Amino acid sequence: MRAVVIADFGADPEVAELPDPEPGPGEILVRVGAAAMNPFDWKVIDGALRGVVPHSFPLVLGNDMAGFVQQAGPGVTRFQLGDRVFGQVMKVAQGRGAYGELVVASADGLLAPTPDGLSDAIAAALPTASTTAYNAVQAAGAGQGRSILVNGATGGVGLSAVQFAAGRGATVLATAAPDAAARVRDLGAHHAIDFTAGSTAEQVRAVCPDGVDAVLDLVSVPGGAGVAGLAALVRAGGSYVSTNGAADADALGARGVSAVNFSNKTTTDLLSTVAGLAASGDLRIHIDAEIPLARVPEAIAAARQGHARGKTVIIP
Repeated sequence: MRAVVIADFGADPEVAELPDPEPGPGEILVRVGAAAMNPFDWKVIDGALRGVVPHSFPLVLGNDMAGFVQQAGPGVTRFQLGDRVFGQVMKVAQGRGAYGELVVASADGLLAPTPDGLSDAIAAALPTASTTAYNAVQAAGAGQGRSILVNGATGGVGLSAVQFAAGRGATVLATAAPDAAARVRDLGAHHAIDFTAGSTAEQVRAVCPDGVDAVLDLVSVPGGAGVAGLAALVRAGGSYVSTNGAADADALGARGVSAVNFSNKTTTDLLSTVAGLAASGDLRIHIDAEIPLARVPEAIAAARQGHARGKTVIIP
């Protein structure tokens, strides 16, 4: 099979020919219809899990995929041949990932049936981005009568977060460059904040002079420029939720603000929930590009620069 692999930590991704994998007991072999790119995928290249779990090289990249069951190993009862499935499959210790034509996955792992009418491309885009958004919005306490700033609203997580927060009845402010402002408004944002036009914090203050109840920060890193200004927007009793560890518990706690350095935990039930929302049209997924395996290395290099516009999906 063809797959996108790295030969070691820090190596450039490349397309390689690998032996077709075989499922063992309790495992299924999935013919990948689509895989989706996430920032975590290139963090693995940089060694995010180095020293935490063993790695096997060559390592196939990618965590999120959708496809159909081509073969089932001994003892598998949850899925049958031909079943459409989607979910998270990366196992660095075995060198397994989603960026390939085939992948072996545990039948009892983070997989769920793909709803009828939902394409593989949309299903593959859901597992990391949309479940992260769902849980992070919940952690931020977004709801009726509350306001939330989504910083980094045009990426895969951000676009889902805007919809989940708006669906809970929150007043949503979303950062977006001018070319994406209409999209975030269409998805439920009440105010688009043009981060290219000046300080995000100052623009939010112009809309909400007393600040906001929550900030969901999908962009800032610890000590990064603008973090203090964003955190200062949150009123006492509110929350600052960071997906990159930028929430300073001591500084925020001194003002009565909850600091949440968020780490997502996906479940099969949540996979089914977000897939159901996508199938019904209540969650809209924007796919920015569909690319073949050959273009993945250049797409990873481009994605490292940030400023995502939805999801990039790989069609093997």
